Amino acid sequence: MLYTDNALTGRKKAAVLLISIGTQNAIKVLKFLKEEEIEQVTVEIANAGEIDNETRRAVIDEVVENVQSDALSGEGGLQYVKEILEQTIGAHKAAAIIDRLAQGSQTRPFEFIRRADPNQLLNIIQNEHAQTIALIFSYLNPAQAAAVLSALPREKQAEVAQRIATMDMTSPEYTSEIERILKKKLSSLGKESYTASGGIQAIVDILNAADRSTEKSIFETLEVKDSELAEAIKKRMFVFEDIINLDNKAVQLFLREIESHDLALALKSATEDVSERIFENMSRRMQEVLKEEIEFLGPVKLRDVEEAQQRIVSVIRRLEDEGEIIVSRTGGDEIIV
Repeated sequence: MLYTDNALTGRKKAAVLLISIGTQNAIKVLKFLKEEEIEQVTVEIANAGEIDNETRRAVIDEVVENVQSDALSGEGGLQYVKEILEQTIGAHKAAAIIDRLAQGSQTRPFEFIRRADPNQLLNIIQNEHAQTIALIFSYLNPAQAAAVLSALPREKQAEVAQRIATMDMTSPEYTSEIERILKKKLSSLGKESYTASGGIQAIVDILNAADRSTEKSIFETLEVKDSELAEAIKKRMFVFEDIINLDNKAVQLFLREIESHDLALALKSATEDVSERIFENMSRRMQEVLKEEIEFLGPVKLRDVEEAQQRIVSVIRRLEDEGEIIVSRTGGDEIIV
């Protein structure tokens, strides 16, 4: 007989669970049952036959959910549940379940808004104070935050970026209040200790996902308002102008993956140093072809140039993520292949 999870009785579920946790653990559990219950469940075990993996998982998940519900509503708490599980299914399996319970009982701030459309999000936060926007951005995924940041007015972009980078700890009361307001604005719809949010890495992740013009605009403003902060952020990210710091092997590596049209566009407004760094890592024939293509392009929109530069930077950052290139962000900012 094949057990499936269709309309399983309580006894059958108990049988599936006991079979799944192994002989020794099953014996430990049976010690807690009455004689009549032991007889009933052992009959089910004897008649169980083969149990498919989907049924095993469904039964175990149901047990975990029930334990979690009891743990959160009763006075025993996770520590009590941990002790019971260790006695019944062993320390190793108990630890895995406790981890799942602990993760499931904690809700990340602003989780509800991470599913919002960027345009919708922009509409409800664009008039908020820069500190409030910075708090919200620090909990969004970088791509989502970058999309909204790019749509904000230029002066506000830099202010928000500055506040994200300098943000340290935020009180749970303030975070909860902002959540409440946003939920109300969306018309849809904390942890007792301080929560970490923001910081330089948060704005670095956002800027890495933002378009080139937004990135440049923010840095131009930050360099005036807080040059030390701007430098600290730059040290953690790779921008197009940093190509001059790449060694020859690194330049040659990323050039293999760049479309010639993108390279020609990117060099239309590149500094002389950047252009020279690229040309010196190409054959004479390739130099001639690239220069001809640049000339053939004629006048181009600055936005197109910036987008091409951003695509090149994305390739370099991807190579770093894949381990093909190691970017040293302390000291000389040199890239080693």
